[in-house]
Amino acid sequence: MLEFKFAHGDDEFVLGEENLTYIDNEDVENFDVEEIIELLNETNEEVDFDYEYFADKCEECGGGKTQDKKHYGFLEYHFYVFTKGGKYIISNISKDFENTSYTQLVKERKIDNSYIVSVLLCEDCKTYNIAIEQCDM
Repeated sequence: MLEFKFAHGDDEFVLGEENLTYIDNEDVENFDVEEIIELLNETNEEVDFDYEYFADKCEECGGGKTQDKKHYGFLEYHFYVFTKGGKYIISNISKDFENTSYTQLVKERKIDNSYIVSVLLCEDCKTYNIAIEQCDM
């Protein structure tokens, strides 16, 4: 089973299938949590989770560090994936993407759509979820 480990502050976090609460992916075929973890492990870029604040608490533990009484902090990382006919082709953090560009792939008709992949992690219970949403580049 694949895992992705990273440090943030004094804590170490692990992303794996056991602590994934859900993945919201209705549109991209051949793209699942294993593919995401593999991409995170193989990228040459630094995977840097930043704080993002939301109005909702963590659905799993009800926690989340509060910035104030209305906002809860989570760790988030995002990247982009590109598809052709709804099937996953490449990501902007893929090794194969180093020798090409989004514009070149579109011109060569290798891709026809783009999506943002957001990985959202609760620091308290260390569970995470993934949302994949269509976006225009």
